[in-house]
Amino acid sequence: MSKESRRREALVYHAKPQPGKIKIVPTKKYATQRDLALAYSPGVAEPCLEIEKDPNNAYKYTTKGNLVAIITNGTAVLGLGDIGPEASKPVMEGKALLFKIFADIDGMDIELDTKDVDKFIETVKTIAPTFGGINLEDIKAPEAFEIERRLKEELDIPVMHDDQHGTAIISAAALLNALELAEKKIEEVKIVVSGAGAAAVSCTRLYKAFGAKAENIVMLDSKGVIRKDRESLSKEKLEFASDRKIETLEEAMKDADVFIGLSIADIVSPGMLKSMAENPIVFAMANPDPEINYDLAMDTREDIIMATGRSDHPNQVNNVLGFPFIFRGALDVRATAINEEMKMAAVKALAELAKEAVPEQVNIAYGETKLNFGKDYIIPKPFDPRLIATVPPAVAKAAMETGVAKEPIEDWAKYEEGLLQRLGSDNKIVKLLHNRAKTDPKKVVFAEGDHLDILKAAQIVLDEGIAEPILLGRKEIIKELMQEIDFEADVLIIDTKTDEYNDKKNFYAKKYWESRRRHGVTLYDAQNKMRERNYFAAMMVNEGDADCLISGYSRAYPTVVRPMLELVGKASGVTKVAAMNLMITERGPMFLADTSINIDPTAKELAKIAQMTAITARMFGVEPVIAMLSYANFGSSKDERATKVGQAVSYLHRHYPDILVDGELQSDFALNREMLQSKFPFSKLAGKKVNTLVFPNLDSANITYKLMKEVNNADSIGPILLGMKKPVHILQLGAGVEEIVNMTAVAVVDAQEKEKHEKAV
Repeated sequence: MSKESRRREALVYHAKPQPGKIKIVPTKKYATQRDLALAYSPGVAEPCLEIEKDPNNAYKYTTKGNLVAIITNGTAVLGLGDIGPEASKPVMEGKALLFKIFADIDGMDIELDTKDVDKFIETVKTIAPTFGGINLEDIKAPEAFEIERRLKEELDIPVMHDDQHGTAIISAAALLNALELAEKKIEEVKIVVSGAGAAAVSCTRLYKAFGAKAENIVMLDSKGVIRKDRESLSKEKLEFASDRKIETLEEAMKDADVFIGLSIADIVSPGMLKSMAENPIVFAMANPDPEINYDLAMDTREDIIMATGRSDHPNQVNNVLGFPFIFRGALDVRATAINEEMKMAAVKALAELAKEAVPEQVNIAYGETKLNFGKDYIIPKPFDPRLIATVPPAVAKAAMETGVAKEPIEDWAKYEEGLLQRLGSDNKIVKLLHNRAKTDPKKVVFAEGDHLDILKAAQIVLDEGIAEPILLGRKEIIKELMQEIDFEADVLIIDTKTDEYNDKKNFYAKKYWESRRRHGVTLYDAQNKMRERNYFAAMMVNEGDADCLISGYSRAYPTVVRPMLELVGKASGVTKVAAMNLMITERGPMFLADTSINIDPTAKELAKIAQMTAITARMFGVEPVIAMLSYANFGSSKDERATKVGQAVSYLHRHYPDILVDGELQSDFALNREMLQSKFPFSKLAGKKVNTLVFPNLDSANITYKLMKEVNNADSIGPILLGMKKPVHILQLGAGVEEIVNMTAVAVVDAQEKEKHEKAV
């Protein structure tokens, strides 16, 4: 994708379907006059009076306790510099998005049009009663230091400048673990810090809090080593000024144990790296390009332990590991501040989490066989689901121990369970799916390459490293459409109607005929079929010329499925192919089956559908908790439509005891844990959060998933074909670009799994 195309894509993303990335939605009913009378006048007067009596009641009756202000003046935005308050708004909205999806905190971005420190502070103090916490962002140094210091002194709610402390907390956790692996002590190591901005100062202060010695630290700015004999040093730089008679980074790096980079790209040379002590620790965190290229550094020193700010290398120092969870813990105990002890508790929690056994969900998400504590895994991954139940409790406990918590937590088990429930309101599973696909991209043939949305999706999956697209269709149309969207990559385009690929068509035709000649197919028939894209595409996958297939955008589902069943066929041991939809809902990912294939499956077929759905859920990194749905509960009806569901459950319990499944169950009991626990405490699902629904017939499954999609605005990935021999996936007629991209990622991950299975066999 050209630079101009990427620019346009970014602008469209932020502008459509509505401007911005966040919105406010009601949390109370508002359908009736009674609801409105309670929400506003006259009912709203009652909580107002209660808050007047005791301002702390604002936490009880309003959103204050879960609302964080994200405040900037736009003077140090990303790598863009001083771009002003309005231009910084997309970044602040993005921060609000991260608060929500990682910790279920409501963030409100506020951009202040002032560079005056006193005016900034006074404004924040004036609006502070609205919020439970203040996240300062993208404010240039040295003003950032004074603003944060004074606001912390003058406000009784948590205040944190994430640019300073976010990187400090994450890198400190990584440093503690790296030192352990290198068998070095923090109070003894020599540390070089390249950069002297807010983040560098905060990082170094935190390292000192953990035991690093001032005399062992050398800090550099754009002028070189910060020495005590330099004139006009700021208070912060003077704090880290060195007595050593050195001037350059090259001199500072000699025999150093640790390099902390918060500066600019490519300032560390291989020679500097070689001059460092044994088992050097290098955190090159300049973004997007580190102080030394990762691969170059790894080639230069075998004993290096390295971290960067990039997601495409191990050990990413990512602020999202910190700020959502730190504020979550602070808000949940109504902390009056985020103090040093709370930050250090977050550091220790992150460091310890990296040493624990990694859930298979995380391994799958990042395409790892097994992540283990070591040189390539010294800090947790951002999408580790354990973060929300690990860091906030540690922060909350530190707040309580240091006396800044107004609402101490008493039942920690209940608190942690509540934290885990907050994970249900995001769509991180899509990000995990894409990450998994990127670890081993595959060749994906798009059978309908001459449609604009297919081409847009193909461009995205190529640019994102998800897949290598192969396009089938009329070449002149594809080229014209590619020009329209600036799709300039050199991808394979095949027009099956022309003579250009006759040799390949004849080869495929012969293969197809040999497999179907006893089913009434002649060689002439087979040759004609190879002019049809779906047949040609299926044979490409069969013969290894493509790894996966995507079709169905312009044709009805059944007409596309039939040739796939005929040419590709079922996997070994599969008697019936089925289809599943992954729904991204407010309660988390939900797997629904069978949504597209089997009209009225038998009891045994239902069991097999459930078993294949369980396998696919695990492919997504989710342990399935399956409810077999019916209009009846546990034998309350003797009608054969209900009893077949009970028979399917019995079959699963006998033959697949490792699958957590039960039924027959009505859908409300399946999804309401309290109802199920109360009425059917004997159920295997009692007290469990169901994430997989298997329906008794196609009517109920298909209607349900489409209702969820349209009425609840739930995103859908699918239908995903289950039980096919090869990774073949069919789109819904007229699928959107995002759906096509997601289905392509599914196809790639499916290919990865099938390849892994073949190697194991």
